[in-house]
Amino acid sequence: MAARAAIILAAGQGTRMKSDLPKVLHQVGGRPMLDWSIDLARRVGCERIVVVCGASGASVQDHVREALGEDAIAIQDPPQGTGHAVQCAQDALMDFSGDVVVLYADTPLIPANAVEALFEQLESGAKVGVLGFEAAIAGAYGRLIENEQDDLDAIVEAKEATAEQLAVSFCNSGVMAARAATMFGLLSKLTNDNAKGEYYLTDIVALARAEDGMCRAVRCAEVDVLGVNSRVELAQAESAFQDRRREELLVEGVTMTAPETVYFSYDTIIERDVLIEPHVVFGQGVYVRSGARIRAFSHLEGAQVSSGCEVGPYARLRPGAVLDEGAKVGNFVEVKKTRIGKGAKDNHLAYLGDGEIGEGANIGAGTIFCNYDGFLKYQTRIGKGAFIGSNSSLVAPVSIGDGAMIGSGSVITKDVEANALSVARGRQMQKSGWATAFRDKMAAVKAARKKT
Repeated sequence: MAARAAIILAAGQGTRMKSDLPKVLHQVGGRPMLDWSIDLARRVGCERIVVVCGASGASVQDHVREALGEDAIAIQDPPQGTGHAVQCAQDALMDFSGDVVVLYADTPLIPANAVEALFEQLESGAKVGVLGFEAAIAGAYGRLIENEQDDLDAIVEAKEATAEQLAVSFCNSGVMAARAATMFGLLSKLTNDNAKGEYYLTDIVALARAEDGMCRAVRCAEVDVLGVNSRVELAQAESAFQDRRREELLVEGVTMTAPETVYFSYDTIIERDVLIEPHVVFGQGVYVRSGARIRAFSHLEGAQVSSGCEVGPYARLRPGAVLDEGAKVGNFVEVKKTRIGKGAKDNHLAYLGDGEIGEGANIGAGTIFCNYDGFLKYQTRIGKGAFIGSNSSLVAPVSIGDGAMIGSGSVITKDVEANALSVARGRQMQKSGWATAFRDKMAAVKAARKKT
């Protein structure tokens, strides 16, 4: 198999997004669209990746620099069409002699098998491979015209197509592959003799056919090549990603009672036999193991949930939350950077931040880990089998020993030894008849004011 490289086009202005954020950095499934294309290139084995950026796209360049390094950046200045954009990557691939695929940083849903099929066409002798799709409404898409041998004869733009060609629903996605030498050799022959005065990548098919080179088209679903140029299309891409991920997880054995209300990130991992109730959101970095139950209206991000755990309803797991086997986090409980031990429970109305809760511990309603002094965060440690009474405030740094008990309403500022009872609250006092006297006094004051 030949070595592989990818050229990702990311120089577009994205003006229709109406955003200060560059189009290709807008997210689908919690991941910038550009990163989807970078990941795709890696998944199909591209050892070299070059991203073509606009001269004014400093934030995109910074993003590429962090993800791939300085050598992965090529600049298109000024923009002169897709063919010119690919040419701008030539210097970065000067020493490369394998196969090259051209991808787009605003097309996040292309499956790896579609690109693999393009490379396979090159291995079978095609000079150029083109990714196409059957369009529900072909409209202004370029048409892929094949001959009786299923070779690709031409890419015809809609405005230049005959009536017969306009009837073709097989359309061009823009994704192409060729040997590096072939790609850049054909690009060197492009002209900009067209209405826009630009160099079109699509013209390399005609140039290859003029040299008796075989070109082939590969089919994929229309949704696979959905491009994003506006907020409307961004929402469509997000919807398509969510639908795809929901179906994958259902097929893999995850139960969702209302899948259309559950939202995933690109890296969400859910094992089989997990039950997910309606209206759950999974942010980035969540791993839920088999047998867990995620109840309605919960939000998880950067969290690990073990087998037999129950989360929610209305729970929030923030980054660093780790639930060991059988742990329970109930309604209106927020957990951040805290490990909850095996079988431990916090069933309602609590904040657990920067801590460690031992196996079998019970955390009462309204418990707060007071972890922040305005400058630094501190740890709260609760031992195995400890019992924390309702409405307790644990002022970190503090440790509660194994089996210890904390009286309800306590403000704990010092460590508590194992199996001890600690109560820290004001002493209750009682004044008999005080309430009656107070009411009589205030009623008289009120009556006097009315007379005046």
